Amino acid sequence: MSVAALYYQPDAFEVTPQKNIMGRHAAGASFLRGFLRYSSSDVFWVLTEKAVDMPAFLRHAQQWRPQLPVHHLHQGSLGQLKQPGCLFYPSPSLGHLAWQRTAYGHNAWSLCGITHTTASAGAMDDITDYLTAPLQPWDALICTSQAVKSHVEQMLYAQQDYLRQRLRCQDFIWPQLPVIPLGIHSQDFVFTSEQKQQARQQLQLAPDSIVVLYMGRLSFHAKAHPLAMYQALQRVAEQINVPLVLIECGWHANQAIADAFRQAAQLACPAVRIEQLDGRQPEQRNLAWAAADIFCSLSDNIQETFGITPLEAMAAGLPVVVSDWDGYRDTVRDGVDGFLISTTLPPAGLGRNIALRHALSLDSYDRYCGLVSSLVAVDVAAASEALLLLATQPELRQMMGAAGQQRAQQQYDWQQIIPRYQQLWATQAERRHAAGEAKPATWPARLDPFQAFRAYPSTILHPDHVLRLVDRDVEQSKQRLQHYRQLAMVEVAIPILPTEAELEDLLTSLAAAPLTARQWISRFPATRQKLLFRSIVWLYKLNLVCRHKI
Repeated sequence: MSVAALYYQPDAFEVTPQKNIMGRHAAGASFLRGFLRYSSSDVFWVLTEKAVDMPAFLRHAQQWRPQLPVHHLHQGSLGQLKQPGCLFYPSPSLGHLAWQRTAYGHNAWSLCGITHTTASAGAMDDITDYLTAPLQPWDALICTSQAVKSHVEQMLYAQQDYLRQRLRCQDFIWPQLPVIPLGIHSQDFVFTSEQKQQARQQLQLAPDSIVVLYMGRLSFHAKAHPLAMYQALQRVAEQINVPLVLIECGWHANQAIADAFRQAAQLACPAVRIEQLDGRQPEQRNLAWAAADIFCSLSDNIQETFGITPLEAMAAGLPVVVSDWDGYRDTVRDGVDGFLISTTLPPAGLGRNIALRHALSLDSYDRYCGLVSSLVAVDVAAASEALLLLATQPELRQMMGAAGQQRAQQQYDWQQIIPRYQQLWATQAERRHAAGEAKPATWPARLDPFQAFRAYPSTILHPDHVLRLVDRDVEQSKQRLQHYRQLAMVEVAIPILPTEAELEDLLTSLAAAPLTARQWISRFPATRQKLLFRSIVWLYKLNLVCRHKI
């Protein structure tokens, strides 16, 4: 199995009750725990942009795999990525990483990203940039579902058409687009009969209550519009003789959204008791999972790409009623683990004004998602029928819950998913090695400044320029050098200069007689000559050396 360096930034992998938790945060935190526990690597490679981020990673490593050493990389040591051979970046934003790699060669290492939402302007721009960024066939974007892979392909095909028309391009290089689902820690969702009973007692639920659970952000515009679920539950409540309870375990972004949910529930499902729990609190989530009989999530939002909560519900042994939407259909088997409820979308060509409003910043991303969601229909009748069957048939609930739990444990636990990541990284390595030796390439937007601005100066330093000391006494030159190096305005350049000893050696070698720049640096190792040649201009700048007029 192959390894990859992990790009670590706390926001991508941390879940705390204080933050506005998005799906990518929960998925990132779950992945990191799985990566640390189940990676077959004997060392962890970690890249951070900020040194202050590293202690947070080390705390995670100490918790889940304390015996493994950690190699810390930063932007200044980027070339060391050649050793692990791959960088895993928890986002689809790979273009800038590919440009950064050019200094070391396109095949110096592989890049591997992953989709979360692909509906935001930033994500869509990142993906369409793949065809003009120096991404290679040994790079990859993990798509978490077949539906999101289709979206990525749709964007890339459209970008190809544009580049053909605009630039007459014919050949395009795509990264690999493997479909690998997100994983879960399935044992986190297994509860004993005693725990289930205690949870129901804590929530003061009647013993014969049927408890339906929705887990996740409570956002009608960015997650799941609740009206279809509310209407379906109302129909069920009217047909059964036991209490029907809906647990909404999540969080509202603000009071206005909370009020909107309460207003909709009062209108659409007055016969259903609704309990709200804070989904940001682990204790509240466990209470909800343990108390529930049925899980329901009728997602209708393009921000969704995979959907982790149906898998968590399956791991908890709950039958699921979910919309036939994006990644849900990859994980839930209709009629086996629960029911997939039909969804309907308008045909292509009827949403251009919605896209344009977002593109022109007339609508925010949230409003864009909400407008599209308003034109996605979930079959309320089918949802109510499925919920009614499960509410009235305990044996069916048991059978579907058991089937889903087995599927979650055997196919979607991180213990099974992490090896799939590593197999992908091995495939990327094979393609990269087949490309031959890595050679530096050009980044047109970040040219060598001495190439980009070569029309600015009067003169370009040449190896045949004859040089001499400005001072008659070399000791005076050395003394001035030491004084100048202590100036704040001079000290700033020290990281890109030769050592003080090398600079003094250069000055000493000029003491006897003028030399050409080529002669002057030839006495140093070849690996240092380019740096020393460049630094002649710095010595010019300090008026320690000047051109000798013959």
